[in-house]
Amino acid sequence: MNTYFISRPNVLFFLSVLTFLLLVPSLARTQDARYSQVAASPQLTNPAMTGLMNGQLRFTANFRDLYSSTLGNEGFKSVGAGVEIRRKAGNGNFFGVGLQLQQDEAGASDFQRNQALVSLSYQQDLGRLAGRGTGHFLAGGASVGAATRGLDVNKLWFSEQYFVNNATREAYIDSSLPTGEGISGSGNSLYLDVNVGLGWFANLGDRRGAYLGVAAFHLNNPNVSPISGLMDQLDQRYVLHGGGELPLGSGDMSLLPTFRFMTQGPAYEALFGANIRYTERNWREVALRAGLSAQMSNQQADSPGLNAFVVSVGLETEKLQLAVSYDISAGGIGTISDSRGGWELGMIYTQPAKYRSRVICPKF
Repeated sequence: MNTYFISRPNVLFFLSVLTFLLLVPSLARTQDARYSQVAASPQLTNPAMTGLMNGQLRFTANFRDLYSSTLGNEGFKSVGAGVEIRRKAGNGNFFGVGLQLQQDEAGASDFQRNQALVSLSYQQDLGRLAGRGTGHFLAGGASVGAATRGLDVNKLWFSEQYFVNNATREAYIDSSLPTGEGISGSGNSLYLDVNVGLGWFANLGDRRGAYLGVAAFHLNNPNVSPISGLMDQLDQRYVLHGGGELPLGSGDMSLLPTFRFMTQGPAYEALFGANIRYTERNWREVALRAGLSAQMSNQQADSPGLNAFVVSVGLETEKLQLAVSYDISAGGIGTISDSRGGWELGMIYTQPAKYRSRVICPKF
C-alpha cells in the first residue's frame, strides 16, 4: 500500500514529520499506549496489580498529551480510567476485580484506539517476615476485553492523488480522485484482547517495601487491520517492572525507586528513576513527592538511546493522590522537538477498607 500519511503537500513539513516518526519507534510501529506514571495505570502495566492497594476500592485516571507542541493538532493524546475492588478471600488472602477504559488518538487521520478490559487477580499470603505488620504476597492476574482501532481515510491523501506539473514543477493534490487503496471512509477493526501477569510484593517494616512483576499482553495476537480481508497481527507486549520504598535516615523522608522494561515486536523501552517522598507522619497523612526518571528505547539502526527525562511532582492525602509530570525530550527527538515532550496528569483515589488488612501493600 503506497500511502502518504500527511495532510498537505509541503515538502519541508513532510520531511520533518517523516524524520520525527523514524526517531520514535513507539509511535511509528503502532505500539501500545503507555504512561510515565506507572502507579496511576496499574491494570495497563500488569493485570496482577488489579486490586493491589491499601483499601477496598481504587479509582485511577490518566491524561497524556505528547508532542502537541511540535505536531499541533496532530499530536498524541491518551485518556484512561480504571476502577478496582479488593475483597478478602479467607486465610489472609485477597482477590481483586477491575475495569479499565482507554482511548488514544493521533495524527492527521484521527487515528483512534479504544479498549475496555475486565481484570481479575488473586493475592496469596506467603507468610509473615521480620516483624508485626510485615509480610509478602504472590499475586496472579488476567484481563480480557474488546478493543477497536480505526482512522478517517478522508483526512489523508495518497500517491494516486498526488501530481507534479512538469512545466512549473509545482505539486498539488486532487482529493476528489480515487485513492487506489482498499479502504475508504472510516476504516475500523474490532478485536478480542487477552493479557496475563504475575507479581510479588512485600511490606518489610516502617517505610520499607518492595514489589516485582512480569506481564504479557495480546496473547491471542489479534488482527488489527482496518482493511477487511487483510491481516495485521498485533505483536505481544512483555513487561518487567518493580520498585519499592527505602527510608532516608531516621526522619520523615523515603526514596521510592521504580523501573519498567517493555518490549513489543521490534521495539523496546526502559523507564527507570525514583521519587523522594516527605511526610510529617500524622494520623491523617499528607505527603509530597518529587521525582526524576529517564526513558530509553531503540532508535535508528536499532541502537538504544535516551529519548526523554520525566520530571514529576505529587501530593498525597489520606484517600487522594494527585501527580503531574512532564517529558523533556532528549537525543534526536529532543533536537527536532526543541526538548518539548508532553504533559501527563494522574489521579488515584483509594477508599479505605472496612475490614482490617493483615498486610499493608508497599507504596508505588
